[in-house]
Amino acid sequence: MSPRRKRVPPPGEELTTRQQLLLALVVRDYGETAQPVGSKRLVERYKLEVSAATVRNELAVLTQKGYLAQPHTSAGRVPTEKGYRFFVSRLLERGELPSEDRHTIAHQFYQAQQDIDQWMKLAASVLAQRVRAASLVTAPHPEEVRYKHLELIGIRGRQVLMVLVLVGGEIRQRLLYLGEPVSQERLSTAAERLNRRYARYDLQAIREAPLPADALEADVLRLVRAEMEESARHVVDEVYHDGLSHVLGEPEFAESEAARRALAVLENRTVLEELLRRVVADAEIGSVRVLVGSEDWEVLRDCSVVLSRYGTPGLASGMVGVLGPTRMAYSSAIPTVRFVARLLSDMMTETLAE
Repeated sequence: MSPRRKRVPPPGEELTTRQQLLLALVVRDYGETAQPVGSKRLVERYKLEVSAATVRNELAVLTQKGYLAQPHTSAGRVPTEKGYRFFVSRLLERGELPSEDRHTIAHQFYQAQQDIDQWMKLAASVLAQRVRAASLVTAPHPEEVRYKHLELIGIRGRQVLMVLVLVGGEIRQRLLYLGEPVSQERLSTAAERLNRRYARYDLQAIREAPLPADALEADVLRLVRAEMEESARHVVDEVYHDGLSHVLGEPEFAESEAARRALAVLENRTVLEELLRRVVADAEIGSVRVLVGSEDWEVLRDCSVVLSRYGTPGLASGMVGVLGPTRMAYSSAIPTVRFVARLLSDMMTETLAE
């Protein structure tokens, strides 16, 4: 008979109700002040019905278990990454924005023009203002690269602008240099023939399709293939930011190396691609993920990121989120990111349906 395995309790299960409350209060207080939190302050500020000595003992237990740390012997406590993760795990199970806040945000979006670029800019602005953190919004990217529509526009001489629209709304443009000038009529005819032949083709079908006998159409199809392959290589298209000053003004980022890491998460395309793969590539649309500090990813040392995937299943999706110090206001960040993601998803689905 095989020996019975010892049950390993999930994180936080060993904490009493009082310890969970005190951990939440330390996270809240430290998030507001960036100063270590002492037992006397907790009792006085939150009108706790226990003595400062009792709270001090409980904080010592939380420190021993790794949820809090004490920077100096005589100082108060600060949350550790383990403490933040426990706190965040409880928030992910619940937490919606108040109905008044949801109505205000929705009204802002529905007043905007029916333009995806405007929605992205507005999402970045709303997230930055409400969470007081740096926002990160990526334009919707097709989940499957699929041909939708093509236009060929003569510019001058032998130059032709190709405008390729993919299913999901991505638009790619490329200049084509022909061997000899071609009339706009012929360009339009070639585009119509290609649209009739290849509409809804995915990348694999385009790769396997034989080149047309017409030399112009063959050149254009090669270019279409190259643009679709380029689209498939990247999961991050245009990126929208706002609120960077909120992050760089925090004491954690006064040191230049910490600021550099925060900027890399927001602005480095390679880092963003990796972030998307790690967090939301396989996540359900509307679900929220939180990365806390370097245990999740070294580049996130001193940072936390709250992210959600938005979009229309099977067509296109993107990412919305905020970045801030590990002591960011998760109780505001998580429901705000969740609501903005759901709102963008609904608006995209309505637009695509039309």
